[in-house]
Amino acid sequence: MADLAAVIKPVTFVTGNAKKLEEVKMIFGQTVTLQSLKLDLPELQGEPENISKEKARLASRQVNGPVLVEDTCLCFNALKGIPGPYIKWFLEKIGHEGLNNLLHAYEDKSAYALCIFSLSLGPDSEPLSFVGKTEGKIVQPRGPPNFGWDPIFQPDGYTETYAEMPKEEKNKISHRRKALDNVKAHFAAANYKFDTN
Repeated sequence: MADLAAVIKPVTFVTGNAKKLEEVKMIFGQTVTLQSLKLDLPELQGEPENISKEKARLASRQVNGPVLVEDTCLCFNALKGIPGPYIKWFLEKIGHEGLNNLLHAYEDKSAYALCIFSLSLGPDSEPLSFVGKTEGKIVQPRGPPNFGWDPIFQPDGYTETYAEMPKEEKNKISHRRKALDNVKAHFAAANYKFDTN
């Protein structure tokens, strides 16, 4: 990629989820000037990447500057990707047990966690998407129930659910980590300089 040496305003990470913000800051470290803001964006429907890009467009117009938005999906292979981007609503309505019950009639308990970050550098900029995926399976809830569906997702190669893992361990292998590594690589390749004024 060409050396753009672009000077951009600090990136606003659009989230109202304190746990998500904490994870993102842990993974990013000091490499990106990041501020956070909760915006009331519409709940869009469609394919995960399209949802994420459209949220970035809308958020960038509201902020009038660079934004980073994130969409997280939990996709059950037996259900062809459902609940996917609607996991938040499924979890609120039916909880961990209800999510397990969705797979009761299926032998296949495999699933994948998908994270998509979309970056828009401004209201007139076409958003870019960065995807991270972690394969695993759906299990009976184990571990603290304080971060979404973490208690029912056990990544492949591990005996612990996301909820049972130390944060540092989860942040090494998570779908969010993989997507953010792609974001960081893009920032480095594009040689963005963050305006801190």
